[in-house]
Amino acid sequence: MFDLAVSTVAQGLMWSILALGVFLSFRVLDVPDMTCEGSFPLGGAIAATLIAAGGSPWLSLIAGAAGGIVAGTVSGILYTKLKIPAILAGILTMIALYSINLHIMGKANISLLRTDTVFTLTQKALGISQGAAAFLLPAVLVVALGLATYWFFGTEIGMCIRATGFNVQMMRAQGVNTDTMIIVGLFISNAFIGLCGAVVAQNNGFADVGMGIGTIVIGLASVIIGEVILGVNSFKASLFAVVLGSVLYRIVIAVVLFMGMPPNDLKLFTAVLVMIALAMPMIKENLNLGKAA
Repeated sequence: MFDLAVSTVAQGLMWSILALGVFLSFRVLDVPDMTCEGSFPLGGAIAATLIAAGGSPWLSLIAGAAGGIVAGTVSGILYTKLKIPAILAGILTMIALYSINLHIMGKANISLLRTDTVFTLTQKALGISQGAAAFLLPAVLVVALGLATYWFFGTEIGMCIRATGFNVQMMRAQGVNTDTMIIVGLFISNAFIGLCGAVVAQNNGFADVGMGIGTIVIGLASVIIGEVILGVNSFKASLFAVVLGSVLYRIVIAVVLFMGMPPNDLKLFTAVLVMIALAMPMIKENLNLGKAA
């Protein structure tokens, strides 16, 4: 039971990298970006291809993040320069990335079971168990990314990105190039998502062209669950809530599977969970109104 708990928390920390990316696009930029369903498998495809070719697993993480940057930049340009609606721009990029991922891998999936990954290298270097490595590495990555994100969005350009998401007309009136702010925000968001794809592919031992299906729902579930539980009163609290939401989401999934839910129903369960989380503020408001009456 202890091993299952550690594995579940490790999965939550791992996927919180994706949740941070979704948080940046949906909450900070207020842009409904669907690119993540393409940039996530793109990161995995690049990482797996590099490792299978004998490349460094650590370098593959950087390459996966770089792939996400390219995907986010393309979506940002489609949205800001060509004036294509944000959702459609993301969907177009996502569709294009399906074929690109196939070209990168040369086939539908790549196995990493007989190769070294960042997890096996960490395990060997520190002399720890596989489970400890699977927990330690994502924890270090999440802390590093969280601190870097908090620092960056406290800088002048970071504050401009946040202000653009809050009120784009006001920022244009201040002379800020909001198109550039949106593009920068989207490529940072998708860099996180591409990095998460590279990490998850190495943890799972394979990369698959269809591994991005449903990632937007997973990311949103993590963001919303964290916000509902902790509330949002500062940027720092929001970042912590995203990570906590991702861990709690994985715990809920592990519990319902342990209770006997068929794995085929997980996507349905996740969708229902997100619906409930989204409706929670209205439910609380109605309950408070009922008590006041």
